[in-house]
Amino acid sequence: MSTGQGLFLSFEGIDGSGKSTQARRLAEALRAQGLEVVLTREPGGSPGAEEIRALVLNGDPDRWSAETEILLFTAARRDHLERTIRPALARGAVVICDRFADSTRVYQGISRGDLRATVDSLHALMIGREPDITLLIDMDPEEGLSRALGRAGTDTRFEGFGSDLQKAMRKGFLDLAAAHERFRVIDGKGDIDTVFTRLSAALPEFFKAPA
Repeated sequence: MSTGQGLFLSFEGIDGSGKSTQARRLAEALRAQGLEVVLTREPGGSPGAEEIRALVLNGDPDRWSAETEILLFTAARRDHLERTIRPALARGAVVICDRFADSTRVYQGISRGDLRATVDSLHALMIGREPDITLLIDMDPEEGLSRALGRAGTDTRFEGFGSDLQKAMRKGFLDLAAAHERFRVIDGKGDIDTVFTRLSAALPEFFKAPA
């Protein structure tokens, strides 16, 4: 925030980890402090990106190859960056994004094929921006899948790959967290309030510990 720009936070985690709920809770808490907060998501977050979201998150699990998914997600991310994220940061807002490039690194780059170099090359060429802070909500893969399959909604294509993908995703996220200082890993076990207490403790920029 010292640069005069906003702050960019992303939430990551396996399906069913509760990251979307925690992202909403954080947005509410920061707005209560008087901050401008833009809560957004990927894929999506802009009109064009939302159209691509409908293509990639619905339908048969084998609808797209991993390579095609990388191109679709990168196109959606570029539109999102241009139309939502950059303008918000330029006016000093806090941007909270439910998933960003790390999801593509894990889902398509690691868990669905050895395509991490492709993901990183496209990201460097077309996106060139990482979050300032990434909050990883860590969750047991079986519990996460059970939650994901039990929730209402139509975005179920990736849940259809089953528990093996969930396990690979969790390992991929934890490996990224170990390699990059911007990550803060939050234990996702417990009720919403318990997890949010852990999340708040991991963000001393916004939440002071009790005296």
